[in-house]
Amino acid sequence: MNKIKLGMVGGGHGSFIGAVHRKAAALDGYYQLTCGAFSSRPSIARETGAALGLAQARVYDSYTDMFRQESARPDAERMQAVAIVTPNHLHAAPAIAAMKKGFHVIVDKPLALTLDEAKKICQVMHETGCELALTHTYAGYPMIKEARHLVQTGKLGRIRKIQVEYPQGWLSSPLENEGNRQASWRTDPACAGAGATGDIGTHAAHLAEYVSGQLISELCADLNTVVSGRRVDDDAAALLRFDGGASGALIASQVAAGEENNIRLRVYGELGGLEWCHRNADTLLLNLHDQPARIYRRGSAYLSPAALNNCRLPPGHPEGFIEAFANIYSSFARRLHTPATERLSSDACALGYDYPSINEGLRGMAFIEAMQASAKSTQKWTAITL
Repeated sequence: MNKIKLGMVGGGHGSFIGAVHRKAAALDGYYQLTCGAFSSRPSIARETGAALGLAQARVYDSYTDMFRQESARPDAERMQAVAIVTPNHLHAAPAIAAMKKGFHVIVDKPLALTLDEAKKICQVMHETGCELALTHTYAGYPMIKEARHLVQTGKLGRIRKIQVEYPQGWLSSPLENEGNRQASWRTDPACAGAGATGDIGTHAAHLAEYVSGQLISELCADLNTVVSGRRVDDDAAALLRFDGGASGALIASQVAAGEENNIRLRVYGELGGLEWCHRNADTLLLNLHDQPARIYRRGSAYLSPAALNNCRLPPGHPEGFIEAFANIYSSFARRLHTPATERLSSDACALGYDYPSINEGLRGMAFIEAMQASAKSTQKWTAITL
């Protein structure tokens, strides 16, 4: 398999998520970083490119320059896909511009700033025939794949209850007023759109839908801004109704002091329940009614192919965030290397490309808008509509 020539928009020196994307792309050897428009500040862009060992001619001052010049290069040289790792308000424009030049797109979540922007990305994707992957990282964990498999194969019976929570504590104080760059843009409504709802709530909502196989149809939300003076929500909760008949609850808080990133999912069916948490990501708990509790461990031979195909190490050697991120990149690479006629197969897992795409991106934006509308409304339930 030839390496996919990858470009990057954003991710300059000091960027957290840019470095994560580069490590994930490199892990399985499917990609080669060949160019980048790493920063709106030329000096930072050049410094980043030099540190990454890129030729000066492949480091650009803007993504428009990069797309224009890369599209003019010979096939053997030019970029084939681009990773967009900018703040939320700078997702849509480069994604659309890239696809119009024939480049596939990998974009950090949420897909865009608004649902309207997301719909425009979707339209251009279908017009150009380009592909798009969305980095909902937690879907890449092997034991999340196993949890989904157990639900799909009826191990829990009909799903009744879905609970997901994502507590963080890093924004418990007003870091945006103390020069913290991450906090500054993530709490700026012009850059982030939503606060905790968009930043981590979309992760929680996607995880609930991905594992359960049911889509959130309605929600009843409560959004709060706990830190005085903050302009976006930093604490969110919602009751959920799913299209398969299940009910549930979601909590996403960035002011849960003392917490890190311990996203936790519990799914209950008529025969039993399962539980996964990020702090112990190699473990999946299965509790069937009137039976001893079962502990599933990553890498073990008894797991499903969906889980084992996303493992790299034997049991007992922990895998984590970078590996889960890399599973999305690698699945997308296999997709791009699959002939277009074969991509129509409904069994994406069998073909090795199970990753979040445009549909999940649209649903994430619809979830954000429904949460905001519900929180402002006196009506109990708000429908999620695309």
